[in-house]
Amino acid sequence: MFSIGDFARLGLVSVRMLRHYDAIGLLRPAHVDPVTGYRSYQAGQLARLNRVVALKDLGFTLDQVSAILDDKVSAEELHGMVRLRRAQLEARINADLTRLRGVEARLRTIEREGVMGIDEVIVKKVAPVRVAQLSARAASYDTEDIGPVIQPLYRQICERLEAARVPMQGPGIAYYLPEDDGAVLVHATFPVNLDIDDGKAHDFDVVDLPPIEAAATIIHRGPMESVGPTFQTLAHWIEENGYQALGLAREVSLHCPPDLDEWVHELQIEIAKP
Repeated sequence: MFSIGDFARLGLVSVRMLRHYDAIGLLRPAHVDPVTGYRSYQAGQLARLNRVVALKDLGFTLDQVSAILDDKVSAEELHGMVRLRRAQLEARINADLTRLRGVEARLRTIEREGVMGIDEVIVKKVAPVRVAQLSARAASYDTEDIGPVIQPLYRQICERLEAARVPMQGPGIAYYLPEDDGAVLVHATFPVNLDIDDGKAHDFDVVDLPPIEAAATIIHRGPMESVGPTFQTLAHWIEENGYQALGLAREVSLHCPPDLDEWVHELQIEIAKP
């Protein structure tokens, strides 16, 4: 038998926590002295204590911990819970990091307000292009929603073109179509030399992107998470030069090495005089 203090040290918990577990019936002492009220524990109870602490740290409430322990959870099942919880935490961390990068990009946009150069905008005609594409829905046009959709789409279209032995005839082009509920249909494409009907034989679509008679274009350097200031430079130029934007931008991937800071994209927005 171990005193509550010794058992707490062995189990790496506090005496206060053990008293609480006793009070709610989660971990009763092996013996309570009827005169002094001193609690005593057995070494075998460390197994239950270990499970209590592990499950609590996984985010379960103490009521849930009690229910799980009553079902006699095994070590293997605990490992499965840990793996699931790790995946959830990693997803949350990645989402938080993406949100933080978005805030930093927004701050950079604010810093550039009033000092954005517009001499880097070029108006040009964009030729029609036939592309292989994959599409998916994003909740909004927010970078936080677009990124987790467009990145897997590009990986998948590359893999499928390679599997079909269809060579890419140019850089990737992303474009977006808004939907009535505020969501965005995201398209990841690569130019290909195929007939339209050839797409039916593969697990991707083959479509023609129409020409753009007049596109306001600008080069963005760096990760797409920081594209805000570049888009806003383009918006200022369009407005100051008396044009009207006719749709969302196309994003042409000119250079996409592993280092995101070295990425180069051309943003194209169709324009016309109102």
